[in-house]
Amino acid sequence: MEEINRMPRTPLPKPRLSSDMILRIASTAGLLLTIVLVLIGWRYGIFASQETFAAFIRSMGWLSIPVFIVIQAIQVVIPILPAAIGCSVGVIVYGSVWGFVYNYVGICAGSIIAFLLARTYGLPLVRRMTAKKQFDKYAKFLNHGKAFDRMFAIAIFAPVAPDDLLCYLAGLTPMSLKRFTTVLLLGKPLAIFLYSAGLTALLTFFWH
Repeated sequence: MEEINRMPRTPLPKPRLSSDMILRIASTAGLLLTIVLVLIGWRYGIFASQETFAAFIRSMGWLSIPVFIVIQAIQVVIPILPAAIGCSVGVIVYGSVWGFVYNYVGICAGSIIAFLLARTYGLPLVRRMTAKKQFDKYAKFLNHGKAFDRMFAIAIFAPVAPDDLLCYLAGLTPMSLKRFTTVLLLGKPLAIFLYSAGLTALLTFFWH
């Protein structure tokens, strides 16, 4: 990690809370907000069926699409809830084709933003935005030449890999934005499809 620490970065103000505490607070707040919204939706029949839920989202008109894409992007930059939830919602609301497209655009946009934030602000930001246990597990690849590039290329195809963390870590390496984007755009479709298909099948079973 010494080489990474020596890289010049834009300084960040010293946090009053540890990164793990901040992430726990954000995750808890996101979970509580989701529970409240689900209870409200259930009370008013929004979650009565797959059709009523999709109709409610589509009632917002064309604005629902950019809002959904932005939410998916934010989920990568600030991981509050599992991205798989958003993927399944996208397919249920917008259909298998356009739902996949909107998921893909949002997640890839968020991944590129995370990469650029890490490239700009360096290790202090990455430590704040990621859980210590996960960071320690994957950061060991950073000072092993091309080992991280190979690991990143393989992991980005897997639906269970911590994509948000990997994108932040990639920003700490000499990997170019072009290479990062190429691997991301080629690897993400499979993971998004598996996320979407799995949870969509589960939710469809629940609603029927």
